[in-house]
Amino acid sequence: MISGKGGTGKTTFSATIHALDGGVIADCDVDAPNLHILLNPRILKAEDFIGTKKAEIVQDRCSGCGLCYELCRFGAISADGYFVDEKKCEGCAFCFNVCPEKAIEMRDVKTGDIYFSETQWGYFVHARLKPGEENTGRLVTEVKNRAKKVAEDVGSDFLIVDAAPGVGCPVIASLTGVDAAIIVTEPTASGLSDMMRVLELCEHFRIRPFVVVNKYDLNEDVTLKIEKYCSENEIEFAGRVPFDERILEQIANLSFPFSGKAAEKMVECWKKVKEVL
Repeated sequence: MISGKGGTGKTTFSATIHALDGGVIADCDVDAPNLHILLNPRILKAEDFIGTKKAEIVQDRCSGCGLCYELCRFGAISADGYFVDEKKCEGCAFCFNVCPEKAIEMRDVKTGDIYFSETQWGYFVHARLKPGEENTGRLVTEVKNRAKKVAEDVGSDFLIVDAAPGVGCPVIASLTGVDAAIIVTEPTASGLSDMMRVLELCEHFRIRPFVVVNKYDLNEDVTLKIEKYCSENEIEFAGRVPFDERILEQIANLSFPFSGKAAEKMVECWKKVKEVL
C-alpha cells in the first residue's frame, strides 16, 4: 500500500484490509508509524535495532591533543574534556581514523525498536526509528523481511505492507520483492502528479500497480482525469472511495473496524484487486 503523498488514506485502507482478511501486516513507515493506533496490538516481542555506529572517546587513552575537535565538521566533539555528543555525531568515523592515540572507538548504537505483535485479526510487525536517526531504508527492510518470515511460518496467503508516502528510500525498500502495489491517491492536482511519480517507480521495479481514488467525490473532475490516465496507460483502476465524515469520527474515537459507505467501498476495491491477482 503506497501513495505519492501523505494523508491519502493508505493506512486506513491497510487496516481495513487486515481486519477483513487477517493474515500478516507490516507498518513500514518507521519514521512516523501510526497503524498501531488503529490495530491496538498486543506486543509479543520487542528488539533493539542497531542501525549505525558512532564515535566514543576512551578517556584513558586520550592525550587531549584536540585534533578530533578541530577536524569534526559536525561539531560533535566538545573541547571541554573531549567527549562526543551522540546527537550530533554522524558516524562518519573520520575522527576514529585520524586520532594519533587510537583513543576513539566506533560503537554500535541503538537507533530504533522492532516489534512483533498480535492483533485481533492476525500478526503485526512494526518499528519505530528514534528521532533524527538515519538508515530508515535498512529498518524498513528488517521489518518487511521479518513480516515475510512470519507470513511463511503461519501459512498466510499474503502480506500487507503499509509503506511511507513519497518515492524515497523507505518506499523503495518497502516495494522490493512485492508482487503488486495498491496506490491510494486523492482527487487533487498534487495527488495526480504524485501518483504518476509512484507509477514510474512501480514500472522501474516491474511491480503491478492498482490505483484507488480516495475521497473521489470531493473533486470528480480530477477523479475522471486519474481514471483516464490509468485507462490510457493500461493501469488497473481498482475503484473509488467516497468521502465519509464517519471515518474521521471513528478514527478520533479509535472505533475500529470502520463502518459506513467509505469502508464498504474499500472492501470492494480490495476484493477486485484479489480477483485480478
